[in-house]
Amino acid sequence: MTQAVAARALPEILQWPAEGITRVPMQVFSDPEIYAWEQDLIFRGPTWSFLCLEIEIPDAGDYITTRIGDSPIIAVRRADGGINALVNRCVHKGSIICYQAKGKRTRTHNFVCPYHNWIYDFDGNLTSIAFEKGIQQKGGMPADFDKTQHKLTRLRVETINGLVFGTFSDATPPLKDYLGPVMVEHIERTLHGKPKILGRYSQFMHNNWKLYVENSRDNYHPSLLHAFFSTFKLNRLSAEGGTRQDDKSWHHITFTKRYTDKGDEAYDSGMIRAQKNDYGLKDPSLIDQWMEFPDQITNSIQSIFPGFVLQQVLNSLGTRQVITHGPGKCELVWTLIGLEDDTAEQTQVRVKQSNLVGPAGLVSMEDGAIGGFVQKGIAGDLDKRAIIEMGGIGVGGMPTRATETSVRGFWKVYRELLNV
Repeated sequence: MTQAVAARALPEILQWPAEGITRVPMQVFSDPEIYAWEQDLIFRGPTWSFLCLEIEIPDAGDYITTRIGDSPIIAVRRADGGINALVNRCVHKGSIICYQAKGKRTRTHNFVCPYHNWIYDFDGNLTSIAFEKGIQQKGGMPADFDKTQHKLTRLRVETINGLVFGTFSDATPPLKDYLGPVMVEHIERTLHGKPKILGRYSQFMHNNWKLYVENSRDNYHPSLLHAFFSTFKLNRLSAEGGTRQDDKSWHHITFTKRYTDKGDEAYDSGMIRAQKNDYGLKDPSLIDQWMEFPDQITNSIQSIFPGFVLQQVLNSLGTRQVITHGPGKCELVWTLIGLEDDTAEQTQVRVKQSNLVGPAGLVSMEDGAIGGFVQKGIAGDLDKRAIIEMGGIGVGGMPTRATETSVRGFWKVYRELLNV
C-alpha cells in the first residue's frame, strides 16, 4: 500500500450492503483507510486520469505539474514531440522536484531536485548526482552505484482531441478502448477543433472526492439544486434529454435540448423554487447561444471515471479535474476552452457564458456547497446508507434524466476496482 494508514485488508474495513449499488455505505466518504486503498486500487490502478491539455505544453521542454490522486505528476513535452508523465518525486529522499505550476526547461538534463541536486532527463532517467565522486577524493557515492537503476516513475500517456491522460498501470486498456465508442464520439463531437484556453481556476471543496464525482453524474439534480437553470429554462426535466453510458457503465453523458421544453406543471406552478414569470435578466444575451452542434444538444456533462468531466453549458466548453486532498476535501480544477477557429463574436459568447460555471457560477456555485452539506450531514452516522434508486436499480443509458443510473454506474466500477 502507498499509504501507511492502510494496515488492514479492505474487506475488514468495508462491508458493502446486500442491496448492492442501490445502497452506498456512508463510511466510504470519510474513512482514511478506505481512502488509502482508493489511491492504490483506483488512482494508481487500471484507470486513465486527465493530466492537462496538449496546448499547455506545446514545445519541447514545456512542462506542467498536476496530480493523479495524491501522486504529484510532471507532464513534459519531449524533443520528439511526444509527452511524458513522471512522478514528481526524487528517488533520493522523496522531495518534490518541480514546485512551480508550469515552466520550461531548455536543456535535456533539466529536472533538478532542489534538495541535493539529483538531476533527471525528460524520460525520468537519473543523469547526474552532485558530488557523486566526492570532494578531494573523499566521500561520494559507492563505486558500484548504478544511476540507471534509479529512475523517476514514468506513466503511460495517451491523448485524444487535445486531452492528455496518464495511467500507472500496464493493465489499463488503450485509452479509446477504456473510454468506449460512445464516449470517444462525444469527446470528438465536443472538441471539434483545436482548443485554446480562455481561463482557468480551481476551488477547494470540503467534501470527499467521490461526492463531487457523484454530483457530476447525477442527472436530475440540476433543475432542483440550480434554480437559475430551471428559472430560465436552460436545463429542465421537461425538455428532451437523456443519459448515455459506455458498455461497462464506467463513464457517462447527460444531455439536454433546451429548445424542446414545452413546460411542465411542476416547474410552471413554482413548486420547484422557480416561478414562471417572476424573474428576468437585464442582459439576456448571457444565455443566448448559437446552435454549435448538429445534434441540437444545448447542455451536456460527460464524466470519465475516476475524476474527469468535459462540459458543454450552452456554448461554454471546458474541462474539470478532480484532485484528492484527503478523505474530507478535494480540489476541482476548471479550464475553460474555446476553439482556434472561433470568430471574435463566438469567443465573446463563450467568455460571457463562463459566468454560468465555476465556484461563483450562476448555475454551478451550489455544487461547491452541496458536497459540504452532505459531508457534515453524515458525520455522526457513518453506519447509514445512501439510497440510489431513482430510475430503477440497474445501470445503462436511459431516455430520461429522472434517473440515478449513472450514479449506480459509478458505484459499480468502484466496487469492481476495490473488490467489495
